[in-house]
Amino acid sequence: MSSTLGDTPGHTFGLKLPRVVLPETLDGLAADDSAAQRSRRDLQRVHRAMGTRGTLVRALRALPLQHEHSATSAPLRVLELGAGDGSLMLGVARSLRGQWPPVALTLLDRLPLLTPATVADYALAGWTATATVDDALAWAATTLAQRQPAQAGPAWDLIVVNLFLHHFKSPELSTLLAAVASSSQHFVACEPRRAWLAWAGSHLVGALGANAVTREDAVLSVHAGFRGQELCAHWPANAGWHVSESAAGLFSHRFVASRAADTAIRSH
Repeated sequence: MSSTLGDTPGHTFGLKLPRVVLPETLDGLAADDSAAQRSRRDLQRVHRAMGTRGTLVRALRALPLQHEHSATSAPLRVLELGAGDGSLMLGVARSLRGQWPPVALTLLDRLPLLTPATVADYALAGWTATATVDDALAWAATTLAQRQPAQAGPAWDLIVVNLFLHHFKSPELSTLLAAVASSSQHFVACEPRRAWLAWAGSHLVGALGANAVTREDAVLSVHAGFRGQELCAHWPANAGWHVSESAAGLFSHRFVASRAADTAIRSH
């Protein structure tokens, strides 16, 4: 962990420090590395402490997806970018069971982390889960190069990201969000908040039993997180979207975008 970042006094976040994006240790470890496997288990506890699943479920329930699909039997086409092992969205699927139409979920990650057991658990929740092994920026480049005509409609009903956008510096972030906007009907992101309380919490993840990789990466993720309307600033400037960006819970930052032609997002 960078000593400069690690030693930054917490109160300086009140000065609205700029984002600092540095490589996180987990991203450089092989899928079968024991420290990486332990850190991915740590992240499940971090998500519980942050209330990530609840933040996502509330945002997803507010979308008009059920209304949009009331006249069709086709499953919702959902893509999660940077999905990891799929455990977080599995919790979301369980929370939404019986409330949504059937879902065909694609979990995109640069590592093959989705297991048959997790796929079976998704099936029990009424979702069909498949994995795509790809780099998100490569996916974005391909998506932008293969844009369909507007009348063809978006490829995805919903794209979701969880603690993922903060890994990208501004130019890459703009490219990624441009690809999302060109290919989705709705988009929901839950990211670290760059603020004093989140900074303090990032130094306490060791109390959750987190290993050294997770402890270091947690601090870096807050410095790379978002505040204010920073994600809105990277969203494509063309008209036709309802966007909402705000703090969520104690530590998180939420961004929601929905095509303006659809039912407006309900206040929640």
